[in-house]
Amino acid sequence: MFSRRNRRPKSPALSTAWEALDGGDVPGALRQLRAAGEDQPLGEVAQVVVRAAEAAGFDDLAEAAAALAAAPERPRALYDFGYACVERGVSHLAVPALREALRRSDGSPAVLRELVSAYEDEGRHREAATELVRHESTFAHWPDRYLLVFNAVMAGDLDLARRQHALLPDPEDPQWQPARERQNQMLRRAADAEGVGGLGPTDLRGWQYVMGGSVLGTLSPYGFTAGMSGRYAWLQDTPGQCLRGLLRLRELLAAAEVGPRSVSLLPDRDSRILGLAASEVLGVPAEPFAPGRADTVVVAYDLDGLAAHDGGPEIIGELFERAPGQVLHEHASCWTDPPAITADSVGLLHQSAVAPWGRKLRQGSDGQVARSEPDDRPEAEIAAEITGADPAADPGDGTGPADTDAEFAAFATAVRGTWLHGVRARVRSAGPVRSSRFA
Repeated sequence: MFSRRNRRPKSPALSTAWEALDGGDVPGALRQLRAAGEDQPLGEVAQVVVRAAEAAGFDDLAEAAAALAAAPERPRALYDFGYACVERGVSHLAVPALREALRRSDGSPAVLRELVSAYEDEGRHREAATELVRHESTFAHWPDRYLLVFNAVMAGDLDLARRQHALLPDPEDPQWQPARERQNQMLRRAADAEGVGGLGPTDLRGWQYVMGGSVLGTLSPYGFTAGMSGRYAWLQDTPGQCLRGLLRLRELLAAAEVGPRSVSLLPDRDSRILGLAASEVLGVPAEPFAPGRADTVVVAYDLDGLAAHDGGPEIIGELFERAPGQVLHEHASCWTDPPAITADSVGLLHQSAVAPWGRKLRQGSDGQVARSEPDDRPEAEIAAEITGADPAADPGDGTGPADTDAEFAAFATAVRGTWLHGVRARVRSAGPVRSSRFA
């Protein structure tokens, strides 16, 4: 059995991670392990992971890593380590171990599926699809061909997805039926979105719709060709941006011929402010959220903020399945850590955002940058500021598409037949359109 004595790895890249652990910096060690790449000796990677897992209190991962360090050639040890890494949210460490386990186990279906899961967690859908295609002669329709269709869609390869979908029979096990229906809906949405936006490698609005049925209201005008592709990195939101998102929502409702009778106000302050503004923009009364209410627009500033509010998780659970005529609008949605449910309409995508009335960064008279105090005015007063703001689009840096009202209206009209169908399942992946992430 592997001794847990301090054994500094021979690899210089892994030694840097070891030194981070000497200083008690577990997150830093994990960052160094990712930066080291996937060609490091698996036994030495496992030595580092033993220490990191022990420091984090992850006994299952520490045990699996110790077993791999002791016998890095054993398929079972490779698989157990990969499985534990996926379970503990470090799937990037699982990938090389599971690839080796798959090679040494002659294509074991269980190992293949765990490797696909690790690839999915990392957003590496093209590699997942490639691996599944390589084992197509031996895999099962459910779940393997289903996983191939899913990863082909998420990689942006609709030709492969459609060919494989045509070969996929209805599942005999009823537990797969919801997954089958969600996949059917993805491909129906793709047919609608493809006709208006083309679903090319930078068609962010189109692919957001295909993946989760969410219509993206606005695109970031900054850094489009420098890695952002329509998503924001860090954003200090403005009243005008909030109003622009609500006007796009109004256009979407009109195109789909959806006539809400009310706006439902969620309990967190950010959502109440935006909900009051939405009530004015849409011309319908606002009332407190009630589960199961039909023909209403539920307005969230951001669903993560709702989740952190008392009772928020329960409300999110109630919104997973939509009531008749119910529309969920989220203004600012985090794309690097997506919310537990996917809204039907999203104003913008960001990595980090500050609400217009939140603690914004400002430069003082001394030149120092500090956060302001939050705006504690009454909610109705701030909402009135939104409805009275200038909704003109920020011109940005001139690198992105115009994102005109006419283009948005054309998209909304094209997808109205497949919008508002199915459950609001979480979409964890960024999909085919990649954007730069910032630490």
